[in-house]
Amino acid sequence: MATHRALGKHDNGTLALEDDDFLPSPAALDLPRIERAVREILAAVGEDPDREGLRETPSRVARMYAELFAGLHQDPHEHLQKFFTQEYDEVVLVRDIAFNSMCEHHLLPFMGQAHIAYIPNGRVIGLSKLARVVEVVSKRPQVQERMTEEIANLLEEELGAKGVAVVVEAAHSCMTIRGVRKPGSVCVTSAMKGVFRSNVSSRSEVMTLIYGERRTI
Repeated sequence: MATHRALGKHDNGTLALEDDDFLPSPAALDLPRIERAVREILAAVGEDPDREGLRETPSRVARMYAELFAGLHQDPHEHLQKFFTQEYDEVVLVRDIAFNSMCEHHLLPFMGQAHIAYIPNGRVIGLSKLARVVEVVSKRPQVQERMTEEIANLLEEELGAKGVAVVVEAAHSCMTIRGVRKPGSVCVTSAMKGVFRSNVSSRSEVMTLIYGERRTI
């Protein structure tokens, strides 16, 4: 049995990519259009877009959106093309992959961590590639349920693995700072493919590896 943890770490212990190469080229985005839209929003809520504190806000927001939605201009399949031949048929797990995404319903962030496991079928992939897939898929307007399923489908399709398990935990600001206002709530979603779906003991094993003594679902 092997559990792999890789990459850098945030202060809270979650994993993060150590380089930032996900920003799209400026030509991929209409930054001036975003700036005009932000000015309209500021005016619509009763603010003066030309006052000193807000004068540069539209350009700041445009640059922020370029970062938050960078995944719209990238193909996550590209990170799953290089394999290594390895006879290994136990669980490979990368857990606590930190991410942040934008809820497509309110354009408010949700953030948390993803756990990805697979059982190889004669070939393995670099561990950092799993985190890169999470980064690309999360950097676009999303709902957590779709994001979880998209990651699992990508890995099942490209790895040819015997089983793929993806578990995502996230806090959604669309329900913590507005609406029902329930801070501390966490949404957990899972997608199980192959043996993790068909075999109860395999599913239980991977959930124990992910959560350890904390809890199992």
